[in-house]
Amino acid sequence: MFVFTENNSLANQFLAELRDVNIQKDSLRFRRNLERLGELMAYEISKTLDYSPAQVSTPLGIAQTHLISQPPVLATILRAGLPMYQGFLNLFDKAESAFIGAYRGAYEPDESFDIVQGYTVTPDLNGKVLIIIDPMLATGKSIVSVYNSLLFHGKPTKTYIACVIASQKGVDYVEDHIPNCKIWAGSVDKELNHKSYIVPGLGDAGDLAFGNKD
Repeated sequence: MFVFTENNSLANQFLAELRDVNIQKDSLRFRRNLERLGELMAYEISKTLDYSPAQVSTPLGIAQTHLISQPPVLATILRAGLPMYQGFLNLFDKAESAFIGAYRGAYEPDESFDIVQGYTVTPDLNGKVLIIIDPMLATGKSIVSVYNSLLFHGKPTKTYIACVIASQKGVDYVEDHIPNCKIWAGSVDKELNHKSYIVPGLGDAGDLAFGNKD
């Protein structure tokens, strides 16, 4: 697992602004900070991918370099994941994309809930690196549900989970249910409240980015 706030970097500033109740009033800045964190994560993840030797013709000769052998597939959960996904796409600009509609169903009397999935569109995933992007990893149920549905479209060689804030419970759940995955998180918060929201967290990322749901 890679946690950005374990080392000081600009990620600290972007994450602090995402949490700040006053800065959250500016939805444009909230979306932009999600995007900027996505860019930082994409850069760090790019260091772990496979590269192949390549040549580039310049006006004065041939330059030797190494380029990514195969771009990853970027999968995001609508709607909260879209700004963070855009940050990844800004760097992995040749990546294919998958989009999944998933949300928490109605709460039961014991505060439990099921994940409801609807819209899914994805390329073939066989032999590819899959990056699942969702700002909040709370219980981990959404990520695992999405991962299992994507397996109907092929088996990736590697799976990365990218989130802004995770709970320790969510991290444990994902690691127990998704084999050989690596989690990239801005920060890990220890607590979930009775509604399974991360504390201190940052609130509802989808509402803060795009407006309250009806």
